[in-house]
Amino acid sequence: QIQLVESGGGLVQAGGSLRLSCAASGRTFSTYAMGWFRQGSGKDREFVARITRNGITTDYADSVKGRFTISRDNAKNTVYLQMSSLKPEDTAVYYCAAYQGYLGSMASDSYDYWGQGTQVTVSS
Repeated sequence: QIQLVESGGGLVQAGGSLRLSCAASGRTFSTYAMGWFRQGSGKDREFVARITRNGITTDYADSVKGRFTISRDNAKNTVYLQMSSLKPEDTAVYYCAAYQGYLGSMASDSYDYWGQGTQVTVSS
């Protein structure tokens, strides 16, 4: 009962910044915990960041701690991923996901809904 659409991906040089957005449909956005995942070429989908329904608690993969920030604006039905100090190894398709609970896990198969993904390419 929710649809997710990512945007904001693109090509950026190493060391640069990019902000991804995930817009959700419906009036129930605030009842979902949200997460960001990514999948590089030939790799499995991996956890990036997660946030609780109210945005108070966040968690990050070790590979992005200190560089990425997840946030949400429930009034706008949108979750964000601010990415800074980007590295070539950050190149991947980035997906947002929704979990109908307080906080989703770090396992991708625990989430209920997924967006279509947006490509992020970091050049060296």
